[in-house]
Amino acid sequence: MDNRRVFIKNIAIAGAAAMLMPDLTRAAEQTDGHFAADPSKTYLFQGDSITDGGRSFDKDWNHVYGQGYAYLITSRLTYDHPGRTDQYFNRGKSGNTVADLTSRWQKDTLDIRPDVLSILIGVNDVHAIVEKGEKASAVDFNTAYDALLAQTIKALPGIKLILCEPFILPVGMVSKKLTAWTTELKQRQEIVAQLAVKYNTVYVPLQKAFDRALLKAPAEHWIWDGVHPMPAGHELIAREWLKRVK
Repeated sequence: MDNRRVFIKNIAIAGAAAMLMPDLTRAAEQTDGHFAADPSKTYLFQGDSITDGGRSFDKDWNHVYGQGYAYLITSRLTYDHPGRTDQYFNRGKSGNTVADLTSRWQKDTLDIRPDVLSILIGVNDVHAIVEKGEKASAVDFNTAYDALLAQTIKALPGIKLILCEPFILPVGMVSKKLTAWTTELKQRQEIVAQLAVKYNTVYVPLQKAFDRALLKAPAEHWIWDGVHPMPAGHELIAREWLKRVK
């Protein structure tokens, strides 16, 4: 084989290798990365009606994840990583405050033994004060939430916590008492942010994301009553969650 033919052959081999490099790189990343190397994990979404999303309370796979952001996140992760055997649970419950979480924490959280626990709570605590005249304070909220996190870390060392910021938009019932809603919620938003720092958790800020969304469409497009998201609002939460949690 003359030098010219050898040169052409080497160029062809190099070109083929270059074409394969992106796939080889991706394969290496998948092998070395979290989703390929780690054993299966259990994910749990906890909270109130926003997390509940109309879920079923049985084993009906058509409805067990609800119709909200927890469903969207579960769908995305299980589609993107079909080779994994992770488990996903939704234990959000409509109407729950942080005190309600406390009363069912053992059964609906600790007994599931999640590796990753995502919590979105707080808006019903504000609803109880503004709309029902209850007296639970922001201090009470902080005490109860702090105790839940401490209990969880003690029972499940190594658990990864994700704290989501409660949010509102000025529409529906919220718009009628906007100052009261904003004042009470802001205190609890600050508490969640502080707890995320204290416990070194992933923090998912949502209020600014919803505020920015108002530049694209009115509040009713994102949240129908000031509290409960529309489909676009749930998609917004899911995207912010995935962006922060990675």
